[in-house]
Amino acid sequence: MHLKVIILATVFASVAFAGPQHKLLEKRTEVNDVPFTELTLFLTQQLFFADTAADRFKMLPDDTQFVFSKGGDFVVANRKTFPALVGTSVSMAVGFFGLCRFNTLYVHFRAVELQIVVAGTVFTKMVPENGVFKDGELSRGRRAITNTLKAFNMQLFYQRSVHFQFNSECELAIFVTVFNNEDFGAGQVADKLFFISPEVVSAAFEQAIDAKHVAKFKGKILASIANSVEACLKKCKIFSKL
Repeated sequence: MHLKVIILATVFASVAFAGPQHKLLEKRTEVNDVPFTELTLFLTQQLFFADTAADRFKMLPDDTQFVFSKGGDFVVANRKTFPALVGTSVSMAVGFFGLCRFNTLYVHFRAVELQIVVAGTVFTKMVPENGVFKDGELSRGRRAITNTLKAFNMQLFYQRSVHFQFNSECELAIFVTVFNNEDFGAGQVADKLFFISPEVVSAAFEQAIDAKHVAKFKGKILASIANSVEACLKKCKIFSKL
């Protein structure tokens, strides 16, 4: 008797579950009333949906799709610009750092940065997370890790650490950077700070900056590479336009 009840209950539950599940599957075949099979996906998106890593190779039939070749002063190979990177957890950037160029304070949201200088000289500074002090002493203040990188010197910049690079010499500097994320993300600290409410910024500086003057800074903070270090500009006989 008990066995019959258990069997009947199981069958009933299976039938009851099958109905909604079938409807759910039907709904999932459409997105915004467009059948899923008719949706157009970018190659990067298609690679994400691949069942296995081996299946991704079918979506990259051309051998040249495994080669990245683009020009510019700062070239980034991530999963958007180089779809073959999907699933690798890695990306890379190459920078041609002009005379007196200053990469303003920034952070990487999703990756550790490992940078090697291949030509020229790059001055760097990194401030890690809260609780990192000079000689481990709170009274000595925060620790700022400072280095001057020559050709083939390499430095690590921790994820979300605030850091910058500066070409303090009168020659081109070239660096190569690798990240442990296909989409490392970046944000300029000053650029973001001064686009917050003026009252909040003023409070953060303990009223050293009057809230009514904060707006003057907006638009004057360059989002990335900036020629702004006066001593280098003079040394290299470059006239600043800032």
